[in-house]
Amino acid sequence: MSIAWVFPGQGSQVVGMGRDLIAVSPAARQIFAIADETLNFGLSELCFSGPETDLTATENAQPALLTTSIALLAALREVSGDRLEPPIAVTGHSLGEYSALVAGGSLDFVTALRLVRRRGELMAAAHEGGMAAVIGLDADVLEQICDEVSATLQEHGVSQSTVVIANYNAPDQLVISGTSVAVEHASLLAKSRGAKRVIPLKVSAAFHSPLMVDAAEGMAKAIAEVSVRDLEIPLIANVTAEPIRSADDVRREIVAQVVAPVRWIASVRYMVAMGVETFIEIGPGRVLTGLIRRIAPEARLINIATFEDIRALTVMQPV
Repeated sequence: MSIAWVFPGQGSQVVGMGRDLIAVSPAARQIFAIADETLNFGLSELCFSGPETDLTATENAQPALLTTSIALLAALREVSGDRLEPPIAVTGHSLGEYSALVAGGSLDFVTALRLVRRRGELMAAAHEGGMAAVIGLDADVLEQICDEVSATLQEHGVSQSTVVIANYNAPDQLVISGTSVAVEHASLLAKSRGAKRVIPLKVSAAFHSPLMVDAAEGMAKAIAEVSVRDLEIPLIANVTAEPIRSADDVRREIVAQVVAPVRWIASVRYMVAMGVETFIEIGPGRVLTGLIRRIAPEARLINIATFEDIRALTVMQPV
């Protein structure tokens, strides 16, 4: 049974995440303690008790999700011991890529935590543009719409003309990102060309678009100052949807993924082609499980979001 570990990104956070772990898992308890000490504030209490408005803030949500995902992984390893079959690949959705890099041996947890905190700060500081989810429209049609809108706005002298696909989440779920005017125009055109729904997202900026270049430059400085190791397990990268292993490739990925689209569909299909039969989502929620089900309906899907999930996997479904 070939396995891939996948880790969720921003949006999967929920007040109470990880709270059940600390009473039963010394390994998970240590992860939360390290996070509090490293960031010099009560991140664990924010995860366990909120308030939701503070947890949802980008600069907090990102380290909180990383910490909870790695705490779940630590508890899973602790309970399973040598019964835990190693994955043949790891990956994560956007922010989740950092959890995957820890799981794959490229970053230690403290380094990843500091990088993610900086990433969250840089992304929170960006206030230009917006995003919208487009449901039920083919990617090639939406790509053409984005190109048309950008070209038309430029022809009419509108400087803020950028709009691109930011997330290729599932065949029927894409996300566009760009300047507010360009996203609005693309949303209207998408509806007129057959999109079932277009949903504006509650975000502060145009993530995974060229408008995030300042954040990418900030991450380039941050990653240059820390230790990065070659991966022990290949990472299926968001930017290319292909495996990377070298430390140099990891550094490039961390910078590029801020402005590049998340190629989740292609990433899942690549893993299926390499022989992955079981996807284990490690982290709060079931977002990635839902997406993978629509991309690879034949795959076996397992969620590890609570200690009870770990118990069920290791007792009822021995790994």
